[in-house]
Amino acid sequence: MRVGLILGEALTGLRRNASMVISVVLVTFVSLTFVGAAMLMQMQISKTKDYWAERAQVAVYMCREDATVQNCADGAATDEQIAAVAERLESPALQSVVREVRFETSQEAYDNVLSLMGQDYAEFVSPEQLNNTYWVNLADPSQSDVISEAFKDFDGVEEVANQLQYLDPLFSALTVATYIAVGIAGLMLIAAVLLIATTIRLSAYARRRELGIMRLVGASNRFIQTPFILEGVFAALIGSALASVAIIAMVQVGVGDYLSSQIDFVTSWVNLGDVALVVPAVIVIGVALAAVSAGFAIRRWLRT
Repeated sequence: MRVGLILGEALTGLRRNASMVISVVLVTFVSLTFVGAAMLMQMQISKTKDYWAERAQVAVYMCREDATVQNCADGAATDEQIAAVAERLESPALQSVVREVRFETSQEAYDNVLSLMGQDYAEFVSPEQLNNTYWVNLADPSQSDVISEAFKDFDGVEEVANQLQYLDPLFSALTVATYIAVGIAGLMLIAAVLLIATTIRLSAYARRRELGIMRLVGASNRFIQTPFILEGVFAALIGSALASVAIIAMVQVGVGDYLSSQIDFVTSWVNLGDVALVVPAVIVIGVALAAVSAGFAIRRWLRT
């Protein structure tokens, strides 16, 4: 099979259908950019979850004087009740779950609030309004329910709260955004596949006389089909390259230079190392879809 002749035929087809090829390039570029963005968003969700799962704590709030829950019927937690909570946290039953425990008095909590919010808040908050609290770091953050069950009906315990639950709305919103990006990418990829198929059919129709002669002289179907498949692959490859550049710029400028300086609570962002995993996948998806759709289109046209 003459490679030079096949490449020449493919380039001729691209030149004859320049406007359609540009459409294919643009649609492929947009769709694959959404695909890459969806992959990076999912990576960012995983990074953020892993980061905060290691640092999130379970808070065991001891009863205050004005607490109204059933476990606090006798008022503020006594020293015996506080000691009983510490003893259970150090018990063999929870030893495999609990990694570290820190006790914070209401006065320490009050001092921390003032240091964070400023002395102006001293007239609005008092130590009596804050709980004595055990801050528990878990060996496995997914086992926070074990701590909740252990102190659900424990005298002197007002509430058991998992800090990670406060980030669940953020993770849910990011997941929904990922699904939206995937949906848009899917629609755009369908449009790209249809455009590639249409471009190949137009190219074949424009060269129908040449194809007829090639059939008469005994050219194989593989020899006839390959230039048309290459047309679709070349167009998709250009779109994939543009999408890769857009993804790199998005991470380098949008994430590295802007978001990382504006959002403090996320300290582990996607980077160029993650892009190095996404870009090859984007290129493979674009080229594979183009090759399949172009091959199907030219084979179907030749059978008519």
